[in-house]
Amino acid sequence: MRAAIITGPGTTQVVEVPDPVAGPCDVVVKIKACGICGSDALYISMGGLPPHQGRMPLGHEPAGEVVEVGRDVIGVKVGDHVVINPIGAPSGIIGNGGATGALAEYLLVESAVRGQSFEVIPAEIPFDVAALNEPMAVARHGVNQTRPTPADKVAVFGAGPIGLGATMAYKSLGVEHVTVVDLIGSRLDKALAIGADAVINAGDEDVSGRLIELHGAGEALWPGKSGTTIYLDAAGAPSVISTALGAAQRGARLGVVAVHKEPVPVDFINIMANEITVVGSMGYPTEIFEVTKDLAANWEKYAVIVSHTFGFDEVQGALRTASTPGAADKVVVTFD
Repeated sequence: MRAAIITGPGTTQVVEVPDPVAGPCDVVVKIKACGICGSDALYISMGGLPPHQGRMPLGHEPAGEVVEVGRDVIGVKVGDHVVINPIGAPSGIIGNGGATGALAEYLLVESAVRGQSFEVIPAEIPFDVAALNEPMAVARHGVNQTRPTPADKVAVFGAGPIGLGATMAYKSLGVEHVTVVDLIGSRLDKALAIGADAVINAGDEDVSGRLIELHGAGEALWPGKSGTTIYLDAAGAPSVISTALGAAQRGARLGVVAVHKEPVPVDFINIMANEITVVGSMGYPTEIFEVTKDLAANWEKYAVIVSHTFGFDEVQGALRTASTPGAADKVVVTFD
């Protein structure tokens, strides 16, 4: 079969590798779609991760069709459509330094247990949308870290795939009002299309002032605070942190799910005086299949997140597009 691998710093190739064969406890999946993540560009620039530097398989956002089932595996049959948990592989995280990657024609799901290493999805969900399951789990964990309740008023900064996924997660959990903040009008249009209650264009609007208009005035030691109770940073810009903390009322919560590539200054007097909670988020300890039911029920909305699809024969173009700032929102590679 063909598989995309990192062959050195800044270089990738599609190579021929042996077809996987299922053991008694394994499942083989024919990959039908695999999303490209921002971390893929980082791994490529590094030449891969140990212990597979120089020959690291890519791809950790897969969806596909089961083509072989080991004799001891239950709850799945040949022909079922599935999404896969990359962190559940015994040989290392799929496409994140492990021995296998999902940007390939087939994937061996080792020690396959339904609900832990894979989950069956309805056949009517397009594979390119199903491939969003993994990044939507990242978004859901970020949301869960902020402990939302229906009475909360939320501001999500960043309308890329994670920010949009977080917006849908907040709404699926019954949150009263979710505002999305971004600099790009087309992304804000997507936010409204998937269920945001309001949007703010940070390029030409006063974010703090608009949040006060939308969420009311907040209670704090200093005036000019917003009634927003939860802020989620899905953008990764230092200005997001300063804006959120500057607007935060007493007891507000700030979740950080975006990657910041440089240190960000923080006013701890403000955090202390207003008892603001700042919580980080990484990965999806328990959320990988928590999102699957919502994805299945609302796949038409989730489909809005996918901006570009490429066939596997065009995988190099897909990787370039995904790594070019502003060129795409979510890139998914599809397979025949």
